[in-house]
Amino acid sequence: MDKQYNEDGFIPKHGGYERLITYQKSEIIYDGTYYFAHKYLNKYDRTMIQSARSGKQNIVEASMASDWICAYTKA
Repeated sequence: MDKQYNEDGFIPKHGGYERLITYQKSEIIYDGTYYFAHKYLNKYDRTMIQSARSGKQNIVEASMASDWICAYTKA
């Protein structure tokens, strides 16, 4: 199994966020929220879906940013 951490520091290397338990749980939360909102809420009331998507997207963007931070701190 390959290492998910950066041996030169505490910030994980870019990529591999799909294997993080927090990302996997955020996908489950998003899917459940999406289903619930489409079944029970007005089509104009999509704040719940946007919020659930933001949580998932923040993990993806942080993973990408960690690569930039690691490269920047080594310079």
